[in-house]
Amino acid sequence: MDRDELAAWLRLIETPQVGRESARKLLAAFGSPQAVLAAPTAARKKIVSVATATALAEEPDTVSALVEATVNWLANATDQAPRQVLTLGDPSYPPLLLEIADPPLLLYLQGDATRLHSPGVAVVGSRNPTPQGRENARAFAAHLSQAGLTIVSGLALGVDGAAHEGGLSGLGRTIAVIGTGLDRVYPRRHLELAHRISANGLMLSEYSLGTPPLPANFPMRNRIIAGLTRGTLVVEAALQSGSLITARLASEAGRDVFAIPGSIHSPQSRGCHSLIKQGAKLVDSAQDVLEDLPSFQPPSRSAMEPPADEASGDPLLQALGFDPVTLDALVARTGWPAALLNTRLLELEMEGQVARLPGQLFQRVSTG
Repeated sequence: MDRDELAAWLRLIETPQVGRESARKLLAAFGSPQAVLAAPTAARKKIVSVATATALAEEPDTVSALVEATVNWLANATDQAPRQVLTLGDPSYPPLLLEIADPPLLLYLQGDATRLHSPGVAVVGSRNPTPQGRENARAFAAHLSQAGLTIVSGLALGVDGAAHEGGLSGLGRTIAVIGTGLDRVYPRRHLELAHRISANGLMLSEYSLGTPPLPANFPMRNRIIAGLTRGTLVVEAALQSGSLITARLASEAGRDVFAIPGSIHSPQSRGCHSLIKQGAKLVDSAQDVLEDLPSFQPPSRSAMEPPADEASGDPLLQALGFDPVTLDALVARTGWPAALLNTRLLELEMEGQVARLPGQLFQRVSTG
């Protein structure tokens, strides 16, 4: 795409009165953004509202600087993290994304763009997961990535970050769909992770360079996370969460929805339980996901099963189970004095087998 074509796309998209639906109608009618802008206002009025048609007659003040910034951004790409801008009409545009109701007009890419055409699964969930939820996200993503699936998530704290980490450890790698311009990283805590994804996976955004982390952007980017894949796995989610938006969008697009069940006492499990009640597939292993994805041949079950829990014989771990539990409950279950339990729980916590939760609760952590 040359500079003039890029400028036309940015002018069409960045004109304030032009929404995505109006832009798609104009592109369908005139064929290209250059043709849209060259058309008489009267001709545009036949396709969109008077206000929209008239607004395109004059270039917004911000477009020239944005074109310059985008050209410079593209020019400063590296071999390790190549950059490009992909338009809706480009032959390389991901076909699955074309199937959704509201496909992005532009995609900004940094990294390995071939990931867009690899079979993938979205892995999403709470920004404040339990330790077990975080580990589940990492482990499921690692197994799925090792099987060849690209892990798609949103770079948020919690489950998203763990999913990207798991994805990077396997063959399928990962795609991070973000809610800012690609010249920004949000949250800043994931700056190093974003650099690794750029070098070993793909960073993607529909937002122009310089776009800050506006709250409205993140629910909108969820349609891309759901749209890029044949299935969405929800690891942990409260009843009111962005992850459930992603699951709903996946379902509306005819894609599979998977949910990992959790403790009936955990607020972070209620969203998953609600999805299961609505028809999402309950999964307790990565193999369950692989077997249900269309057009994907999973490896043998033995290759995907997690290693056996070597510590399953520990009486305290058996007493803990996998639900959060109080110290008093453990005293009742084991008959051990509280002082001894505290000492042993601390040891298990340092070994990474037990997590200490708010409210003086303890939970066993599976690393399978």
